[in-house]
Amino acid sequence: MNRLTISMPDQMSSYIDTQIAGGRYGNVSEYFRDLVRRDQERRSGAIAELRALVEKAEASGPGSRSMDELREAALLDARQRGLLGE
Repeated sequence: MNRLTISMPDQMSSYIDTQIAGGRYGNVSEYFRDLVRRDQERRSGAIAELRALVEKAEASGPGSRSMDELREAALLDARQRGLLGE
């Protein structure tokens, strides 16, 4: 097993201490292992979701919109979702 050393602000360290004191984790290592596990699961889920979207897109066949129309639709969607820093 590897040993890692990390540095963090006091506020974050206090938060971790609170999580441990609350009984959710036995120690700092358990807390960080849980964070890494959750991140791995989240990323695996995101990759699976992207693969499903690609498969769906490929199965739908060629589209009829031009690149300009696709770009405008993507920008509109991003604006509506608040993803653009405008």
